[in-house]
Amino acid sequence: MANWITFDGVALDQWRQVSILHRWLGPWRRWRQSSRLLPWADWIGLGIALLLYGLAPYVSTPLLGVLMLAAGALWALLTLSDEAGGGLTPIHVLVMLFWGVMALATALSPVKLAALQGLIKLTLNLGLFLLLARVLRRPRARNWLILIYLLTALAVSVYGLRQWIFGAEALATWVDPTSSLADTTRIYSYLGNPNLLAGYLVPAVCFSGAAIFVWPRWLPKLLALVMTGVTTVCLVLTLSRGGWIGFVAAGFVLLLLVVQYWSIWFSPRWRRWAIPALLGSLTAVLIIAVLGVDTLQQRVMSIFAGREDSSNNFRLNVWAAVVDMIRDYPILGIGPGNDAFNQIYPLYQRPRFTALSAYSVFLEITVEAGLVGLASFLWLVAITWRQGWQRLQWLRQQQAAQGYWLMAALAGQGGMLAHGLVDTVWYRPQVSTLWWLMMALVASYYQPQSAQTPSQETAS
Repeated sequence: MANWITFDGVALDQWRQVSILHRWLGPWRRWRQSSRLLPWADWIGLGIALLLYGLAPYVSTPLLGVLMLAAGALWALLTLSDEAGGGLTPIHVLVMLFWGVMALATALSPVKLAALQGLIKLTLNLGLFLLLARVLRRPRARNWLILIYLLTALAVSVYGLRQWIFGAEALATWVDPTSSLADTTRIYSYLGNPNLLAGYLVPAVCFSGAAIFVWPRWLPKLLALVMTGVTTVCLVLTLSRGGWIGFVAAGFVLLLLVVQYWSIWFSPRWRRWAIPALLGSLTAVLIIAVLGVDTLQQRVMSIFAGREDSSNNFRLNVWAAVVDMIRDYPILGIGPGNDAFNQIYPLYQRPRFTALSAYSVFLEITVEAGLVGLASFLWLVAITWRQGWQRLQWLRQQQAAQGYWLMAALAGQGGMLAHGLVDTVWYRPQVSTLWWLMMALVASYYQPQSAQTPSQETAS
């Protein structure tokens, strides 16, 4: 029973060999063999991904949707014409389960047409995930895609720092107007919202930190170090409390994984004390930073101000209304997407507290797909981290450079989940595409137990 929960020992790579449906696809495979373009399809898919992640902060949502649609269509074409073999992972199974629950929630939604819009958006993101999980099995493709994302994040961060130096017009009331920080500049760069910018930069900090160890030669390493510093400073200057929570969580996870990765070289004494020493040092640094920087201290303390802070009070009122919605739709929710939410939420909202989302990813998933949807999502996250951890231990024995990308993906997911406790910025395509990039990156490392032999993963 436990093996079916964790998918240990389940031969997913052999499924298509005995699938009746796959046998009917013979004409597609013969067509692919005669095609001059499809042998390069993985690199075409990488080109679509490079374009998407390079343009994400600058272009409109419809254009990003077109690129995601192209990614999903290419994946479907490749899958229909594939020979039986690898590609299916436990993460794929749970992703499809999550989509199935959302589809059922749409079918049973009290606002079906609105929920269908949300399901379409989710499907576009999953199409991107499916293509990336295939393309990123090549280490060179991983390196190129992460490089483009980091260069884009660097440009976004530089513009954000420029806003901090020269000032930026607040596009909304982002700080409690009664606090001493009411006139403080909160940067938002090209994304138009400081919380969204923080959500976009949390994975960038993780990947740029990992790049210091992955990229060869000193000049690229110096570039990675600069990227890490610039994106970190920009994230902090967003003054996004949720972003800070995500940053701290991601940093803790990444450093813990790196120390565990290096512990193969430690003496028995250091193996015992390395992680406690790391946790103690990081805690001390955070306390000193909060106590030493007045703006940081005030912003952090506002987290614990309860309803005395206007942002906290707003979220608490929204969460109370969302809990009432969940109580009335506990099993499969109201259906996915902000359109469905916007039609049902006004029936439950507290006076003067209008909202476009639940301001918590976990509450949002629960209100969209009920407790069944939340359970499937948590199962997906658990399986992803389990698969990532298992593959990381295999790479650790070789001290492979590609292991650092895997650590960054796991840490980035942890940071986004921590940020998601108090915000829902990752439903915006600039951030949601990063979540599915990290999911796909972890899935791309998967190897069936029968294929656990030294491979191209050691390449950087």
